[in-house]
Amino acid sequence: MKAFAQLFADLDATNKTGRKLDVLSQYLAQAPAADAAWAVFFLSGRTLKRLLPSARLRGWGAEAAGVPGWLFDESYHAVGDFSETVSLLLPRNDVGTDLPLHHWVEENLLHIQLASEGEQKRLLLDAWRSMNQPQRFVWNKLITGEFRVGVSQRMVVLALAQAARLEPAVISHRLMGAWQPTPAFYASLLQPETQSAQESQPYPFFLAHALEDAPARLGDIADWQAEWKWDGIRAQLLRRGGNIYLWSRGEDLVTDRYPEIIADAARLKDGVVLDGEIVGWKDGRPLPFGDLQRRIGRKNLGKRILREVPATFLAFDLLEQNGVDVRALPLVERRQRLEALLGQAFQPDNTSRQSGKADPRTGLQLAPVVNASSWEELAARRLESRERGVEGVMLKRRDSVYGVGRERGPWWKWKIHPYHVDAVMVYAQLGHGRRASLYTDYTFAVWDNGELVPFAKAYSGLSDDEIHDVDRWVRGHMVEKFGPVRRVEPTLVFEIAFEGIQLSTRHKSGVAVRFPRMARWRKDKKPEEADTLKMLRGLTKLTPRLAKPEVTMPTLFDFGADDS
Repeated sequence: MKAFAQLFADLDATNKTGRKLDVLSQYLAQAPAADAAWAVFFLSGRTLKRLLPSARLRGWGAEAAGVPGWLFDESYHAVGDFSETVSLLLPRNDVGTDLPLHHWVEENLLHIQLASEGEQKRLLLDAWRSMNQPQRFVWNKLITGEFRVGVSQRMVVLALAQAARLEPAVISHRLMGAWQPTPAFYASLLQPETQSAQESQPYPFFLAHALEDAPARLGDIADWQAEWKWDGIRAQLLRRGGNIYLWSRGEDLVTDRYPEIIADAARLKDGVVLDGEIVGWKDGRPLPFGDLQRRIGRKNLGKRILREVPATFLAFDLLEQNGVDVRALPLVERRQRLEALLGQAFQPDNTSRQSGKADPRTGLQLAPVVNASSWEELAARRLESRERGVEGVMLKRRDSVYGVGRERGPWWKWKIHPYHVDAVMVYAQLGHGRRASLYTDYTFAVWDNGELVPFAKAYSGLSDDEIHDVDRWVRGHMVEKFGPVRRVEPTLVFEIAFEGIQLSTRHKSGVAVRFPRMARWRKDKKPEEADTLKMLRGLTKLTPRLAKPEVTMPTLFDFGADDS
């Protein structure tokens, strides 16, 4: 535990990628396999389920520190991080524990999950008493599931690849899917490259960069394939060993959450892996992402939710065919194979042929390409995005291989411009982590019949200088206090950008916006010049739920047609 706490401190102390990589590589080279396996687990972004309710942690933390609850709460609001608050308030221990990371995780942390409340308290207090302040801090991060230290999975992959003298792509693939952080698994990570792969293991996802310049700078449009950028969940669909697996980009196995997709995937031949997007789909068009969110995380899918929010898998790439990895083939060939594969799997049955109707299955579809003979024509088609319920256009080089992670050059996302409204700040709250002492989290409102109605929260978009200016302003213009929240004088106006909007009965304003952030501080505007709730609700008419259905999809056995 001492070495892992030191690793956390060293990683947290630098912003330089090269230094972080050196520190991580040195740790992995020296750590026992049992510790290294858990380190890779946590550093690659995986977490254990939250082990204890916040109220218990707060109560036991205050008790162990010997402070009243109100003082613990005030300390937390000042520090902004629960793990750090507890580690600072507990009685000092300069010695710490020499027991290794895997002991504390396997003999303490995992037992907390199944223990009674009394046993949970005993295990937690024993750990706190045994550890020094840096160790407690990291330990609390593991308990709360908030272990973040500025290390990307890509960096972990590079460090492992360096230690094993393997290509990063090999390590990335081995870290995908479900695995247990055991010494045996860690040893398998570092083994020489083999052709074997776990049946359920997906491939690393290939990601695009946002287009930063005019698309004409990319060269001849004939060298590029354009597709719609769907607003859903990026996923891979695997058909191996007679089984079907559906993995989200976040590496969650979601097979049981989308039965309509799995039903159609059963028609695929074995040894196939598809890349695509899970999208809410009804009446021949995509549903807003907010509708799909109603299904995310649900353990029980009733008939009503399946009827109201049916889902489809829009396949846009082929990664494996007949059990062979085809990612190194150019996109144009992968696309041809994908079209042929789905066309063969979804030939209309005899009944459909006799009736002249298309196969009614919609759980698995081919994502259409967007045909355009010039960049100008494609730009015009991109303007249809909101009406179609998509986020813009994807641009992919026809000769591109399917890479690993986010690479500049082969794939670009050309998103439509976000919505913008001018809104008034009405509430402010302290941030977290390094922003714990600054008011950085704000609530914004628009006018409705002479009153300001909150509709969104945002904490990103401002420069560091602007954040400090707003923080100073907030401290001098507070009106009321609600726990950690401060109501402020409604005088500051900000331009708020967001990607999507839809009607919502869960919010007082009647609307829900997606990915809100501050585009700029409108110092040139007075609060009475901010926008209205009527205008905001009017934007919902541009969403696919209310727009007239005009999008048609090619049938699964008619791949020669355009997307419209």
